[in-house]
Amino acid sequence: MNRKQFILLVVLMLVVGAAGLLVRQRSHDSWQSDAGTIGQKLLPHLAVNDIAQVTIKSGVTELNLAKRDNLWRVRERGDYPANFSQISDLLVKFADLKVAQSEDIGPSQLGRFELLPPGGGSTSGTLVEFKDQSGKTVNSVLLGKKHMKKPTGSSQFGGMGDEGWPDGRYVMAGADSKKLAVVSDPLENVQTGPEPWLNKDFLSIEKPRVIAVQYPEATNSWKLTRASETNDWQLADAGAGEKLDASKISGVTSPFSSPSFNDVAPRKESGTNPVTVLTVETFDGFTYVVKIGKAEGGNYPASFTISAQIATERSPGKDEKAEDKVRLDQAFKEQQGRLNEKLARETAFTNWIYQLPSYSVDQLLKPRGQLLAEVKKDETATGGK
Repeated sequence: MNRKQFILLVVLMLVVGAAGLLVRQRSHDSWQSDAGTIGQKLLPHLAVNDIAQVTIKSGVTELNLAKRDNLWRVRERGDYPANFSQISDLLVKFADLKVAQSEDIGPSQLGRFELLPPGGGSTSGTLVEFKDQSGKTVNSVLLGKKHMKKPTGSSQFGGMGDEGWPDGRYVMAGADSKKLAVVSDPLENVQTGPEPWLNKDFLSIEKPRVIAVQYPEATNSWKLTRASETNDWQLADAGAGEKLDASKISGVTSPFSSPSFNDVAPRKESGTNPVTVLTVETFDGFTYVVKIGKAEGGNYPASFTISAQIATERSPGKDEKAEDKVRLDQAFKEQQGRLNEKLARETAFTNWIYQLPSYSVDQLLKPRGQLLAEVKKDETATGGK
């Protein structure tokens, strides 16, 4: 080997070495960049208090939760009030999400992780957009397939249960992100169906004193009354031989004390075609009128109207002492405040048709005869005496 060849070989070795160092450094820098995201927040700049709308898109389905008049509402249900605690939990959860794994990803790999834009078939993801009061998107996350934790000792040949269970989710943060991340939460409560987001605390009938059910066939109608909360219920306009059976009325004397529903629709879009009308008057001066339609698909459509005559003055007790007046007046004022607040809150829920589950209505809609005690033969012969 002559001097010229030797120098050329040395130069070539230096070039190859320098290239190797450069590749190694870039790989190290890339690893450092990825490693730097581990444990950091997925959305570090998500200002929860500035979010006024959340849009969730999956396939061709879209859900919009929007804040209007300082109240979160479900746009797909005629702006019905949304479950605030559920939305609050969602926003806090996304604000606190931390990256468990991270790597760069190319366009050809998006389908494998179900991270194609919504509408792209079975390999598309679920897009969650966070918007401000003007409707501008301030942040977004595309949710892909769930990350599965394999069970310990699972068979290499597969089998029932070997697929494991979800312990996280593949995600991409931001509209132009090229980085795949895994968060340690499967985010299963991110749904596009409006029903889970509805506020179910819509009304509660308390302290009933009159309960009446009016059927199309008058002979099935009935009315129960009681003089005080401790008195027994009585059948109004009881006929000869008619006597209430205490065991049979137990299901009707607390109507809608803690009601629930499966779905809602705006009144202007759906009517109830009432078959039965329930009227309840309470000791607090509230009157509820519930129009109930014919059951379909395990649900009764029902609409509500609410009115109230809340006492504005307190009647002193017979043996009331002067030193008790201030305390009793204050208690009366506080009670007035609670009742007026209850009236305003529940009246806000009267603009929708509710789909009530049949199990909550069937026990209430009993024909008159099913509330009466059986008449014995000897009582019939003596006119019930």
